[in-house]
Amino acid sequence: MGIYPIVLSQNRFTHQDNLTYPFEERGLQFGDGIYEVIRIYDGQFYLFTEHVDRLFRSAEAIKLQLPFSKEELKDLLQDLLSQNNMEKDGIVYLQATRGSAPRDHVFPGGVIANAYAYVKDLPRNLANLENGVSAIIKDDIRWKKCYIKSLNLLPNVLAKQEAKENGCYEAILHEEGIVTECSSSNVYLIKNGHIYTHPATKRILHGCVRMAVERFAAELQVPFEEEAFKLTDILDADEIFLSSSTSEILPVVTVDGSPIADGKPGEFTRKLQEAYREDANISERQLTI
Repeated sequence: MGIYPIVLSQNRFTHQDNLTYPFEERGLQFGDGIYEVIRIYDGQFYLFTEHVDRLFRSAEAIKLQLPFSKEELKDLLQDLLSQNNMEKDGIVYLQATRGSAPRDHVFPGGVIANAYAYVKDLPRNLANLENGVSAIIKDDIRWKKCYIKSLNLLPNVLAKQEAKENGCYEAILHEEGIVTECSSSNVYLIKNGHIYTHPATKRILHGCVRMAVERFAAELQVPFEEEAFKLTDILDADEIFLSSSTSEILPVVTVDGSPIADGKPGEFTRKLQEAYREDANISERQLTI
């Protein structure tokens, strides 16, 4: 079905064809806004509270006053699913900007934030989850506040496009040889039964699935080390995997054309995938891995 017809605009519902904003809109002109992508399985939100909390953290970080409270937003998003009779696997994309006003770098006064959300079908990519994906390595040229889920994504877009042009799924980013994350996901290295990933500093997005991975690791009694690894560690890794709301927990089997270990998804990644499926209450019809 793709994108569902009813969208949320501020605190009301309308058909997507009626969603319009003035051309002087701060998200369009400055990237002055934030967003979230929330996963849905069988018509139910996954990690719902975590995503809403992060949206509000991002808003606070850029001094953006959202036009609703957390609880009001949760109710609106639940209503959005109901309005569209959404019972499949998909996502909600939610965006908020500082609003519409004459173009000026300074924040406008007396302007209400523009906020909208829509629902889109997104089946699980079972082939990628089963077989793993490939990645390339790129310099991390993003700004220094990556913990904010902002609309300023051009460096991410360029890295992701280069990955695609090289027949890969993702671009692993690094700063002077220290791995940070990927263009649209967090990245992890497994060595000798330990999971390593960059600490949750301002240099990376604090992924909602990343928080779940840490919880799964504790349940599986697998040490979760918030310790950055280096590019030189990658080819010596036992396993590499990614996480995000759209990728779930995704094995990486080659990096820059070289295999990771035996070039197949590893044991610990499989255990984390199973923990994810159980936690997300993914229906039996989808358990093909």
